[in-house]
Amino acid sequence: MPGSPIEEIKNRLDIVEVIGSYIKLQKAGANYKALCPFHSEKTPSFFVSPSRQIWHCFGCSRGGDIFRFVMEIEGVEFGDALRILAQKAGVELKPRSPQWQKFKTERQRLYEICELSTKFFEKQLAGSPNGKRAKAYLLKRGISEESIKKWRLGWAPNQWRALVDFLLSRGYKKGEIVRAGVAIEKENTVYDRFRGRIIFPIFDLNSQVIGFSGREFLGLGQKAKYINTPNTLLYDKSRALYGLDKAKMEIRKRDYCILVEGNVDLIMASQAGDENTVATCGTALTPYQLRVLKRYSNNLLVAFDMDIAGEAATKRGIELAQSLGFDIRVVRLPYGKDPAEIILDNKKDWKAAIEGAVSIFDFYFDSAFGQADSQTPEGRKKILGILLPLIKRIPNKIEQSDWIQKLSKRLRAREEDIREELGKIKSDGRMSHEDSKESCPPVKKTRREMLEERLALLALKFPQDVAIISDKDLELFSPQIRELLSALKKGKIPKSEVFNILSFRAEMEKLEKKDVQSEMNFCINSIRSLNLKEAIDELYLEIKRAEEKGDLKRVEQLTERVHHLIQYGKENLS
Repeated sequence: MPGSPIEEIKNRLDIVEVIGSYIKLQKAGANYKALCPFHSEKTPSFFVSPSRQIWHCFGCSRGGDIFRFVMEIEGVEFGDALRILAQKAGVELKPRSPQWQKFKTERQRLYEICELSTKFFEKQLAGSPNGKRAKAYLLKRGISEESIKKWRLGWAPNQWRALVDFLLSRGYKKGEIVRAGVAIEKENTVYDRFRGRIIFPIFDLNSQVIGFSGREFLGLGQKAKYINTPNTLLYDKSRALYGLDKAKMEIRKRDYCILVEGNVDLIMASQAGDENTVATCGTALTPYQLRVLKRYSNNLLVAFDMDIAGEAATKRGIELAQSLGFDIRVVRLPYGKDPAEIILDNKKDWKAAIEGAVSIFDFYFDSAFGQADSQTPEGRKKILGILLPLIKRIPNKIEQSDWIQKLSKRLRAREEDIREELGKIKSDGRMSHEDSKESCPPVKKTRREMLEERLALLALKFPQDVAIISDKDLELFSPQIRELLSALKKGKIPKSEVFNILSFRAEMEKLEKKDVQSEMNFCINSIRSLNLKEAIDELYLEIKRAEEKGDLKRVEQLTERVHHLIQYGKENLS
């Protein structure tokens, strides 16, 4: 579509820059590679082609252009991907144009409501009497004027319908306002969800507001210290990480991410120069959040309450991160203090804590030995009860053996006795099921698909040898491969997705010229054999059906055809 916003966006944006803003890409010849963000893997099978402006994962078979990537990684519809990329490219989608009307979705309306709500809260913080008191409190906590603007902090008036009435006046419907998560509907009445609270907007990876976190203030009788937007079409608490939109590039640059619990902790850490910090907002780490973080770095520094005998949700999140291959270190915090308080008191103490972060198992050991007396039988039993289940879950047997050795030395016990006790611990299997389940498992290809793909790769790499494939041979293959090979035989470049993907792969693979024709013949003969086997299997099924009907003449005819095909195979495919 010449002149369309889609083509203009594609012309303005480079696929490497777009994808590189989400995941860490490495140069691989003329292309780029990365660990696939859509399934777990240790060896990169995700590739980006700058010349073709496409991406493809040869593990899970996902691929496409920049629009498809944004749709997959953000979990959005095409209209939303168009809007996200239009913003990046500086392409204006005019509100009254047919193109705008075509792609405007319910999600867009909710984005607009969240953005307007943010502006409303910001104005209240700056202009209303209680808003000014809330701002003074934030400044006292150490949050600067610059950070208040950067993080777009606000104030929700202690009124039932201040925001609802404002949004209604701007043309939005009650149902939309409720679905955006900023209002509650009860007994046919719609009222503000956030009242008398300091507001922290929550952003998606493109810095668009998708939800809010509200902190109680002025002792206005709220039951909860914090309340958050419920799950909506835009916001999912199991997926969102506060501050990741601003931290992602710095995480990639420094190759580690600092995890804190609260919004204020994050803002203060960012002010202190640690812009590679994100917050979990008090929720346990989820598989999705960890997979998102893994796009940027495998290294996590955890800076929140890590009482391993206490909060089970925190422990599960750390175990899950370990199972996904993260290298985890713990930032030791003074008892009863959070990062925001430490930074406010003395920024140097925070820097020292970051630099002195210890490995997760060093922390576990120190914590366990700090909770019990290792000189008494009861104390040793308690220590073993804490540490053995954790050691049991270490997948690497050599690393596991090292920690058993350290434990035996600190307890002054025999390694054999500790191993015996370890053997009594049952694996709970938590990390091997739902928590670590892949969102898109690798695709298993049939033998036919692998043979056809190999033949096509050879033909693309060595087009001068494609003449070895006869016109009759073409009938053996699936329609897409047949079309590709037929075009190559005619010296043409086929226009198809299959061609783009396979030529992309042929470009990357090292295929030797030696014995190309014999390998092509092997692929062709193997596919012939598969076709023959399928034909014989089908005849046997027909014979069975004829026998069930008592049609002996049909059985005889079919049996003769089977013998004929078997003989043909012996003479031509041996």
